[in-house]
Amino acid sequence: MANNGNKYKILLVEDDDNLGFVLKDYLEMMGYNIHLKKDGQEGVIAFKNEIYDLCILDVMMPVKDGFTVAAEIREINQSLPIIFLTARSMNEDRIKGFRIGADDYISKPFSTEELSLRIEAILRRTRNNNHSGRSIYIIGKFKFDIENYLLNIGKHSRRLTRKEADLLLLLCQNLNKLVRRETVLEKIWGRNDYFMGRSMDVYITRLRKYLKPDPDVEIINVHGTGFKLETKNKD
Repeated sequence: MANNGNKYKILLVEDDDNLGFVLKDYLEMMGYNIHLKKDGQEGVIAFKNEIYDLCILDVMMPVKDGFTVAAEIREINQSLPIIFLTARSMNEDRIKGFRIGADDYISKPFSTEELSLRIEAILRRTRNNNHSGRSIYIIGKFKFDIENYLLNIGKHSRRLTRKEADLLLLLCQNLNKLVRRETVLEKIWGRNDYFMGRSMDVYITRLRKYLKPDPDVEIINVHGTGFKLETKNKD
């Protein structure tokens, strides 16, 4: 349940009036501060004018669909958690959502309790992944600034998304050690299923690309088991 002393503010964008009001009422009863918008354009305007802790976006909406809204949000904020709601069950849609940067994807019909549990899990992970303690990791020629989501090599700097940073941090914390797939999925994605696994593989591929400039650093795929961040620099 939300902390009533400091309510989490959630942007809910849903064009179905009945469902939108039901979700708004339920989540407010659970202690969240809900801003309900009825189409994608309204959602983008609201996002640009307020600071939110999480967004819930219907995929199929007039004016702008949920994928377009999410892409515009990601251009401005790489770390804001996003949950997609959809009546479509196509695998391609789920993968597209995760590529854009979704944290979760819920197919209609669903129970309000399921949505609430998904929200709690995401906010708990976001709150716990505040990277307290060590804030800089040296990975070969790279410097990973956890607090600012920055991966630096020489004069070049790349800002990571929150999920990219969380994943790289987990690998750094287990440098030269195997991290099992199920461990990554539970810690970073919150649950272990096929679609989350596909999303994780996309993020691993991205990190490999980012680390490619240093040939002494590599993310090894231990087939069917997990991943290992290997570097000749043992720091």
